Amino acid sequence: MTTPGKGPVEGPWTARVLTIFPEMFPGPLAVSLAGQALAAGRWRLETMDMRAFARDKHGSVDDAPFGGGPGMVMRADVVEAAIEAAMDLPPPLPLVYLTPRGRRFEQDRARELAAGRGLIAICGRYEGVDERVIEQWRPEEISIGDFVLSGGEPAAMALIDACVRLLPGVLGDESSLVEESFERGLLEYPQYTRPRLWQGRAVPDVLLSGHHAQVAAWRRAEAERITRERRPDLWAQHIAVATATRPERVARHDVEESHDDH
Repeated sequence: MTTPGKGPVEGPWTARVLTIFPEMFPGPLAVSLAGQALAAGRWRLETMDMRAFARDKHGSVDDAPFGGGPGMVMRADVVEAAIEAAMDLPPPLPLVYLTPRGRRFEQDRARELAAGRGLIAICGRYEGVDERVIEQWRPEEISIGDFVLSGGEPAAMALIDACVRLLPGVLGDESSLVEESFERGLLEYPQYTRPRLWQGRAVPDVLLSGHHAQVAAWRRAEAERITRERRPDLWAQHIAVATATRPERVARHDVEESHDDH
C-alpha cells in the first residue's frame, strides 16, 4: 500500500482544494513565482466544489449545530463525499484541514510537504466541519496563525504558496532560499538597494566594502539581533538547537553579548 504523499514523485506537485468557492482559485497563485510555475507545469492546481456533493437540490453543505449556538456547521456527509472523491484521484496525497485550532504551520512543514507529491486541502466555512469527519479521516489540522478568517481558502493559498516556492526550478536563484527568514532558525537580516543615500539614510558601509566575510558576519549578527528583539520564542528555539549542536559557539556568543551589555 502506498502512503499518501510518499514515494517517487510522478507528475507535477499537485494541490487539490476542496472548497465551496472554487472561483476564488487560483487567485494570487496565478501571479508572480507561483503563477509562472503553474503556467510552466511545475505544479498543478485542482479545485473540487463541495456543493457538487450536496444531498439536496439546493446544494446545501451546512446545517444548524446540535446543542444550539450561532452559525452553521458543514455537514459530515457532504464533506466526506468530497474527500472520498478527492482521495480516489491519482496520485495519493496527504489530507490537510485548515483550521484555527490546528498546529501552527511552519517552514519545516512547508519543506516536508514540498518534498512530497502535493496535498489535499479542506477549506472549512461557517463554524467549521462536523467533528465526526475529523475523527473518521484524521486529516492534519493546520493553522497559519492565531487569528480567524472567513474561510479556509486564504489559508490554503498561503500554505500552497509556501510549498510551491520551494519546488525545484520555481525560484530563479535557489540559493536565496537559504538566506530567508526561518531557514536557519532566524529572521532575515535587513536588505538594501540603490540609491546609496536616501532621505539622509545611508546604506551600512560594510555592505559596500566588497569584503564577503565581513558582509556575512554583519548579516548573521543582524539576523540574530532582529530575531532576539522581535521573536523571543524563535530565538529561544534557535539557542536550544545551537546549544545541542555547537555548545562552544553559544557559550562564546553569550560572553560577547554580556560584554555588549556593559
